[in-house]
Amino acid sequence: MRIAILDDYHNVARSLADFDGLAAELDAEITVFTEHLGHEDHTVIEALLPFDAIVAMRERTPFPAARLNALPNLKLLVTTGRRNGSIDLQAAQDRGIVVSHTGYVATDAAEHTWALILSAARRLDVELFSADRPLAADSGWQTTLGMGLSGKTLGVYGLGNLGSRVAKVGLAFGMRVIAYSQNLTKERAAEAGVELVSEAELFSTSDIVTVHLKLSERSTGVIGPKQLAWMRPDSILVNTSRSRIVQTGALIDALESRRLHLAAVDVFDVEPLPAQDRLANTRGVIATPHIGYVTIEQFEMFYRDAVEDLRAWASGAPIRVLA
Repeated sequence: MRIAILDDYHNVARSLADFDGLAAELDAEITVFTEHLGHEDHTVIEALLPFDAIVAMRERTPFPAARLNALPNLKLLVTTGRRNGSIDLQAAQDRGIVVSHTGYVATDAAEHTWALILSAARRLDVELFSADRPLAADSGWQTTLGMGLSGKTLGVYGLGNLGSRVAKVGLAFGMRVIAYSQNLTKERAAEAGVELVSEAELFSTSDIVTVHLKLSERSTGVIGPKQLAWMRPDSILVNTSRSRIVQTGALIDALESRRLHLAAVDVFDVEPLPAQDRLANTRGVIATPHIGYVTIEQFEMFYRDAVEDLRAWASGAPIRVLA
């Protein structure tokens, strides 16, 4: 059996879970890819053609129907996390490929959302010192005025598991927290201790809007020129969900025309990010490289569960099956 572990950028899979023990138990050969295979189908297919089982790290390497159909040896695809929108589950099912998932800790992404909110509010992207920027007056001492959060309005676009966690922290900071999504009810908002408002009110009255929608056909591009035009010139947009929920061109236009103060983002249309990416080179963007879920606790769960999925599938009784 040949097993591939994809996109292990930190090279930690073998140290966080007993893949070596699994390899001995199953008489398997395990290959860890620490570099991204790229975006070209032929490159990905050529690299993965020999493998019977693949462990994918979230959506870093997509598996649409064309790729799955071009991998005749593939029998098991494990995705870290409970869902993966970049895997064509119907195509996998049609091909007889088992798709299993792992556990997921929602708190990590909520915590990172607040790391970005605080970084943007206090302009830590400008004010932080490091070895490359020593703590000295000639390095730029106190160059910005930060924004306090108490008494400000936090708009939560999508009040699901993550959005609710982010809302609770906003309440703890003494913020007015409002929320909107297409199916959100007053009762559900009240349970989270927040106020249900219209889409227009959320964007026009919030000091900070944070996006927590699941990516779907309905949510793709749902935040565009109209919504961004409602925002005040001193407001901040935070997106730690999926890049395609926000229309990138509209966001760039809003920032470049200074109709929007800042955008703090952890997600991009193409990842890993090309050096020439326009959004990453736009004024007013505070960005992190999709690390909202990248913690040692999360990865321990991912890889431990992946080993369990591989062992169960090899025994003929697959677990945590998506397809």
